[in-house]
Amino acid sequence: MSTRSINAANLARLLGGPPATRPYYAAIAATLRGLVLDGRLPLRTRLPAERDLAAVLGVSRTTVTSAYDALRADGYVESRQGAGSWTTLPAGTPLSARHALAEDRTLIDLACVAPAVPPGFDECVAAAVAELPRHTGGPGYEPLGLAVLRRAIAARYTARGVPTLPEQILVTTGGQHALWLVLQTLVRPGDPVLVESPTYPHALDALRLARARLVPVGVNAGWDLELIAGGMRQGAARLAYLIPDFQNPTGRLMGDDDRAALVATARATGTYVVSDEIFTELAIDDVPRPRPLAAHDTDGRVISVGSVSKLVWGGLRIGWIRAGQALVRRLAEARDAVDLASPVLEQLIVAELLGRVEPIIAARRESLRERREALIAALREELPGWEFAVPPGGLSLWVRLPGVSSTALAAAAAPHGLHIVPGTAFGVDGVLDDHLRVPYVLPPEELREAVARLAAAQNGAATAQPPRPAYV
Repeated sequence: MSTRSINAANLARLLGGPPATRPYYAAIAATLRGLVLDGRLPLRTRLPAERDLAAVLGVSRTTVTSAYDALRADGYVESRQGAGSWTTLPAGTPLSARHALAEDRTLIDLACVAPAVPPGFDECVAAAVAELPRHTGGPGYEPLGLAVLRRAIAARYTARGVPTLPEQILVTTGGQHALWLVLQTLVRPGDPVLVESPTYPHALDALRLARARLVPVGVNAGWDLELIAGGMRQGAARLAYLIPDFQNPTGRLMGDDDRAALVATARATGTYVVSDEIFTELAIDDVPRPRPLAAHDTDGRVISVGSVSKLVWGGLRIGWIRAGQALVRRLAEARDAVDLASPVLEQLIVAELLGRVEPIIAARRESLRERREALIAALREELPGWEFAVPPGGLSLWVRLPGVSSTALAAAAAPHGLHIVPGTAFGVDGVLDDHLRVPYVLPPEELREAVARLAAAQNGAATAQPPRPAYV
């Protein structure tokens, strides 16, 4: 049974207003089907009554009834007498797929969105090694993190417009560890958690492991604050996990007004907001940079999660949490069960890197701009039917595939020495199979070769059998 609903006015807005092509029922059904597949209309959402939607769209009730009937026949709508109609997916739709990396070193990996180290990394390592003897006289366990690193992270937040004390920072063993600590501390089994669709697959993994009840809101077309507010209210969300800065995988950047409205809604509904800021420093184009979500927070509802994995290097495994001091102490206590503290040397390296962060940002920006343009040019030449918006930052394109299943494409790509993750991994309940994340972290020549292999794989995708889902 559905757990949320959408009224006729909001659904008509998502449909784009009255249908423009005949037959009208088919146009309504096709658009609504697309809303389900790309995650903007979550599964098990109760649809408005046919009479109500017809009145808002300015069509006959028979037209809406025929549209619902067509979707019901295709498996995208279920109905029960007295209970109404709600969105679903056809039986047999793959929920997700994971693929193991091959031993063949000629394989191109488009599944991992993480760059190699930037210029100047070795100098920071050398400086950290020289500093290490000053820290070896003690036990080496700092549950909150080294003071020098906490000061550096707090200073970075202050420079971005969010005054922050070192006592508000908890150093973690990567961003994923940070999210896990927050979930262990604030979320209990069955608690509703609002998530974007699409979103970061490993965040979904952590939420499922915490046995949270996921409340998805579609962001393929950007953040719809009315739908987010409805999700928080109707779902009684305990927590919301959002990526406002160069969203993974869409690359979208949330505007300042939307950030203020979102935090105000969270305050009104009593929802904690986890702001994943791991992509924050990865602007490529000269676009206005909104203030962090925490800049709009007045009562400790926003918990910021950061990491150096995307800006510098994932191998360092150093992340952090910015929150209120009381919550930081609770989070530090939660880590005792699995992780007493983060490695000292890696923390010293990150402290050195943050002291030289502006040249690192500039170098990363230049490299990503070159690689993004190489990928765009190759896609437009080899796969002109693939649709995407050019993001102002981040590490990947979020591509819509014309009539191709990304799960089938992943299976067809493997024999071509290409590792990709289907779009279903980025959504809840098997949606987004018509999308694919294509990163631009590899060198230009490798990206061009990857696109050539994608083009070759697309020819076999229609007949490839999707692999068995690795998890549900």
